Amino acid sequence: MNPYLARLHPYPFERLRELSRGIVPPAHLRPISLGIGEPRHPTPGFIEQTLVSSLAGLSVYPATAGEPALRESAAGWVQRRYGVALDAATQVLPVNGTREALFALAQTVVDGSKPGATVLCPNPFYQIYEGAALLAGAQTAFANSDPARNFAVRWDEIDDATWARTQLVYVCSPGNPTGAVMPLSEWQQLFALSDRHGFVIASDECYSEIYFRDEPPLGSLQAAQALGRTGFPRLVALTSLSKRSNVPGMRSGFVAGDAAILKAFLLYRTYHGSAMSQVVQKASIAAWNDEGHVAANRELYRAKFARVTPLLEPVLDVALPDAGFYLWAAVPGGDDVAWALGLLARCNVTVLPGSLLARPAQGINPGAGRVRLALVAGTEECVEAAQRIVEYCGAGG
Repeated sequence: MNPYLARLHPYPFERLRELSRGIVPPAHLRPISLGIGEPRHPTPGFIEQTLVSSLAGLSVYPATAGEPALRESAAGWVQRRYGVALDAATQVLPVNGTREALFALAQTVVDGSKPGATVLCPNPFYQIYEGAALLAGAQTAFANSDPARNFAVRWDEIDDATWARTQLVYVCSPGNPTGAVMPLSEWQQLFALSDRHGFVIASDECYSEIYFRDEPPLGSLQAAQALGRTGFPRLVALTSLSKRSNVPGMRSGFVAGDAAILKAFLLYRTYHGSAMSQVVQKASIAAWNDEGHVAANRELYRAKFARVTPLLEPVLDVALPDAGFYLWAAVPGGDDVAWALGLLARCNVTVLPGSLLARPAQGINPGAGRVRLALVAGTEECVEAAQRIVEYCGAGG
């Protein structure tokens, strides 16, 4: 067996299930889950219809590089969204969702045979980053988010010796779970560190189309272009249709950026067997070429957050995020696990304790004392969950 498998940590939801074993919530209250970040708005009908009308594609093996039309539609979306021109043939590669690509990219760019090979992650973080690093033979290091600076990652806490060992840095903007968007100044800092130490940046941007400000979130390729970084050296941006278009089951996205890295990534994926079905490719082209459904989806989230956030603000330390579909709330008493388990036991509402989404680093667990609330269900269900939380806090929870 691969010895690196023993280094993996249980997934947060697995840990929560174990912690909540034996809890029997009130039977008269329907269960409401704000735990898993799975989009639950309806899939647009035109995407479903394109899937059905493209079933003839099941009869052929798909190319790992994807059809030119798919790469061109992805490049076209980047041009419209960020004002960045890409070479669709060399700077874009379709992937089966960001989760799969985030993991596989580490297997491509990390040399685990080098002593002390390190992958740096934001903290708290999406656990795929850590698992990808460990199975690539690297060790992990973590840079904490700072609640006093709108949850910006404190890259300055990482010492020079760690930077010198770092081969890959994962970033997430808009962030999971904080919802923070990286400003241009933070990108400039990270690019300078990459230039000095030679590490690759993998920018997870799967929440980029759900935002609450007038200006859409800055993307990594957009930041690189603004800073005059021709060719996007050592930078790969990853995005998907799951949240943008409410198609998590399609497993469709793309990566874009440094052509040399994408060439190596394509070689890896050819052997890994990661080709996207032509049926999914056709539906993906339709989705990337349409913005109407994206704007409508964004308005659903904006209306939902506008109702839920004011309900929770009097009882939790919480505020509207920059983007994404999570509220990152500090809980009374500071014990996020006990608070979440009490909420489940008394109110039949599931939330994810923040300490399960982070690792101790620089002497603290930056997720401790917070919970992640995924507002992915319908508005009325989320409002009902918020009302139960208010009652729970009023009862001493």
